[in-house]
Amino acid sequence: MSGVTWDWPLFETLNFDGPAWLDTVMKLVSGIAPWTPLYLIIIYLVWRRYSWRGTIKFLVAIGVAIALADVVSGIFKQQGLLAELWSGMPSRLRPMYTDGVEAFTNGYGRAATYGTVSGHAATIVAIAVLSSVVIARRWFSVMMTIVAVVVCYSRIYLACHFPQDILLGATLGLVSALVGWWLFRWLQRQQQKA
Repeated sequence: MSGVTWDWPLFETLNFDGPAWLDTVMKLVSGIAPWTPLYLIIIYLVWRRYSWRGTIKFLVAIGVAIALADVVSGIFKQQGLLAELWSGMPSRLRPMYTDGVEAFTNGYGRAATYGTVSGHAATIVAIAVLSSVVIARRWFSVMMTIVAVVVCYSRIYLACHFPQDILLGATLGLVSALVGWWLFRWLQRQQQKA
């Protein structure tokens, strides 16, 4: 079982051959465009609380958080670059390419070969955490938690990542959100000084 990770039994439990409608839903959930209304709602809620100046600062902060999450997860996905720190292997293959793992791609097709840290998990967790902290509404935080869990699960369902990759991505997303929160607060303080 070359390349099988410690979490492959959990992966094989979560990755199953679902019905065609579920395949379609998971592919949509894993995309960017279907979430556009949510992003617009986030911007609207930030605007209601902080006005346009605060919204611009939020957009800068969330842009930095997303970029940080995306760039760092991309580094970990590169063949031979830092992957061995987490998995003990020179390169971390995605489940769909891993020998010894029975994976249903559920109609997803093919993704990049390596996936040590999930970029989807990193970016959605960064968005969920930072927007929840800035908007500070319980119902919104619950909704964003559900969104993040569903997006992260879709990556396992589509055989793009092992659960470990999702956890590493979520951790990276949390750190990126904290950087974004620090930046947002710093920008807010700069406005108050002016």
